[in-house]
Amino acid sequence: MEHERKLSLLVELGSMLAQTVELDALLGRIGARVAACLRAERASVFLVDSESGDLRSRVADVPGLGEIRVPPGRGVAGWVAAHGRAVNIRNVADDHRHFREVDRATGFTTRSLLCVPIVEARGTIRGVLQALNKHDGPFDDDDEVFLQTIAQQVSLALRLTTLRPARDETPGVQLRGVFNHIIGTSAAMRQVSEAILRAAQTQATVLLRGETGCGKGLFAQCLHANGRRSAGPMVTVDCTTLPAALAESELFGHERGAFTGADRRVIGKVERAHGGTLFLDEIGDLPLAVQAKLLRVLQERCFERLGGRETHRVDLRVIAATHRDLAAMVTRGEFRQDLYFRLKVIEIALPSLRARGPDELVALAEHFLRVYTLRHTRGPMQLSAAALAALCAHPWPGNVRELEHAIERAVVVCPDDLIGPEHLGLPIESRGSAPAPHPSADQFVAPVDLTLDALERRYIAETLARCQGNVSHAAARLGITRATLRRKLGPPDAGP
Repeated sequence: MEHERKLSLLVELGSMLAQTVELDALLGRIGARVAACLRAERASVFLVDSESGDLRSRVADVPGLGEIRVPPGRGVAGWVAAHGRAVNIRNVADDHRHFREVDRATGFTTRSLLCVPIVEARGTIRGVLQALNKHDGPFDDDDEVFLQTIAQQVSLALRLTTLRPARDETPGVQLRGVFNHIIGTSAAMRQVSEAILRAAQTQATVLLRGETGCGKGLFAQCLHANGRRSAGPMVTVDCTTLPAALAESELFGHERGAFTGADRRVIGKVERAHGGTLFLDEIGDLPLAVQAKLLRVLQERCFERLGGRETHRVDLRVIAATHRDLAAMVTRGEFRQDLYFRLKVIEIALPSLRARGPDELVALAEHFLRVYTLRHTRGPMQLSAAALAALCAHPWPGNVRELEHAIERAVVVCPDDLIGPEHLGLPIESRGSAPAPHPSADQFVAPVDLTLDALERRYIAETLARCQGNVSHAAARLGITRATLRRKLGPPDAGP
């Protein structure tokens, strides 16, 4: 029975990390499942923040606490993160490494503890996995092996999320947004994330508005994965691909003999979404003739299959998305007004990539660069300063989807490890808007009497100047994080 529980968790873990969920909810969910499998009172995932070195976690069963942050090197978790070795303590009172501040903050009493590192294949630490107080005695060797196996799976799965540092060899992860598959810390994205989390806790119908390629489908997944119906199915209907003659059958299903060629009963997308979420992508393209039946689903949660007489009830949540101006379509008679009002109970406008700012654009570009160098088995690659400038100059009518395709193209066609603007496939006018090279762009001249620290600051300042003061571009060119760049540009030490 215990073996089956552990095997089940290993299978479930991949599914957890594949979902676009709020980071705190993800950490809490993994901790709760690990605790149940090990028969422990509590388990936690601590991720190392690559910027500060702190270990960050959340205790799922203490909702008012907020996040837990442990300073670098403090406590058993900090020791394991620093040394990369597992620790099994039968009595924490006998171990000086135990950090009692966490117990005081949570009101919990730790007696025994098992903690293992989350390590990538190259030996880089990403975090730790910790279990506390086994119910039927101390943690044994089998528990340690199992927890290490779970930690390996977490490490592999983290590579498929946005929870990665700017450079693979940098310890920890970058916490670049509320959700584990969405990059975005700009004011516009924070506002959207807060709206998504509020809406996710309700059953209300949501209408997502935004330009093509800005991530409406991804945010629909956020609404589903972070809501009360996350255990149920999420069924997607792409309304742009529904021919008018087949739209009703696709949505509501049909009975045998309903039309020529209908030789069996078919269950529609609405019925398949029972207990979960129905996502209607590009709802503005839904044929007008079918809109009345969809309105009935929203109002009464019932429908009939095509060719049938029996009324079926369905329990689902509806999320719709569109890049169209539905209000204008209503005025032109192209969209039902009553359906429009039913859809926009909660309306969330998603920002374009242009509105999110150059820092976020660069972060997304670097994320896609890592994704596609792994997918296409390329070695480490870097965006040149000219490529970054071209990316920032382009208007991105296709938004994040267009950016993703541009980066994948560059990874495939670039013959070496430095991507230039010519590899991105952008229009000539975007490439031409890159800043002209510095008169001595291939040289860096400095006095020979500078200290090493002063020389580094001078070189960083020169790079920043050549990137026209753009911190993100300069950091990318130097291969460091923006926070590290700012720290290195701090006031110099007092000298002669």
